[in-house]
Amino acid sequence: EVIYTGLFQTPEMIASAALQEDVDVVGLSILSGAHMTLFPRIMTALRDGGLDDVLVVAGGTIPEDDREAVRAMGIAAVFGPGTTLAEAVGFIRDNAPVRPDGE
Repeated sequence: EVIYTGLFQTPEMIASAALQEDVDVVGLSILSGAHMTLFPRIMTALRDGGLDDVLVVAGGTIPEDDREAVRAMGIAAVFGPGTTLAEAVGFIRDNAPVRPDGE
């Protein structure tokens, strides 16, 4: 199941939706170049909400030079232009937390 929260969500809105929907994965897409400002705020909001076990992935126009720093923030993967659907799905399947009920 995918929960789409729409464009222009604040870090707090993203964390609130993730908590309310009990998500396993948060996918972030950013095209504005504000990833080095927004991603730390999003990760802090998720941690503050007790969502330390949620897999966070990102996509968009994130320069290669920033990707190591983005991963150091706790974002597990960065999917840039040219990433195939199979690559993204495979990463999420291999890395998303497994719930005790098997879902």
